[in-house]
Amino acid sequence: MTLLEVDQVSAGYPGGPNILDGVSLAVERGQTCCVIGPNGAGKSTLLKTICGLLRPRTGAIVFRGEPISQLRPDQILGLGISFVPQDRSLFPDMTVLDNLKMGGYTLRDRKKLAERIAAVCAMFPVLEERRAQRARTLSGGQQQMLAMARALLLDPEVILLDEPSIGLAPQIVQQVFEAVARLRAAGKTIVMVEQNARKGLECADRGCVLDLGKTRLEGPAASLLADPQIEQLYLGKRRGPGPAGSAPGARAEPPA
Repeated sequence: MTLLEVDQVSAGYPGGPNILDGVSLAVERGQTCCVIGPNGAGKSTLLKTICGLLRPRTGAIVFRGEPISQLRPDQILGLGISFVPQDRSLFPDMTVLDNLKMGGYTLRDRKKLAERIAAVCAMFPVLEERRAQRARTLSGGQQQMLAMARALLLDPEVILLDEPSIGLAPQIVQQVFEAVARLRAAGKTIVMVEQNARKGLECADRGCVLDLGKTRLEGPAASLLADPQIEQLYLGKRRGPGPAGSAPGARAEPPA
């Protein structure tokens, strides 16, 4: 069953040209979809348009069978779509616990909020260990986990992750993808933009290739990983016998 559908959407920033040019994407309930493509392809713009920070100029976005293209970001959040931006947007001088509480600020039931904080801390044990620590003192990977955990406080059906591994050391990248796997195992529907295309596709059910604001290819993630052209353009070559994902992906621009 299709939970989230992007249908021929064109969008851009105020006063500027279209960044998205007729993008389409369909995500089923419980699926993880990884969006890859070169820099400037419109990947982050797609997530911002889904969550309401930008409005489509043409096309439609449908969630649970209902159009949401004209709703405000807070209304879309209330429906069950949560966005974790690239910069994480934490409150750096607040503790881990207070950052989590801010994620559930609209919950009136304090008992339910406490239960959900306990649940996300069970999913991300490092947050329980550091609950009294200021967010700015966490490592980059720990901050990313806090941002993901905070997005779970309203129990969203869909989580939009924008470049969760960006700027992190390789060993920390693995921890972040393990966190994504935990969200997936919990049954969350995930749309993830990821610069490390190989690692992103390896933890996804479906993949989508964006290029110059258009959907170039969409299909099972395993099929995209096995496609020689996709490997050449977006995945990079594996370095020796090391594990998949040791080479950076989605940064190489297609040849002119």
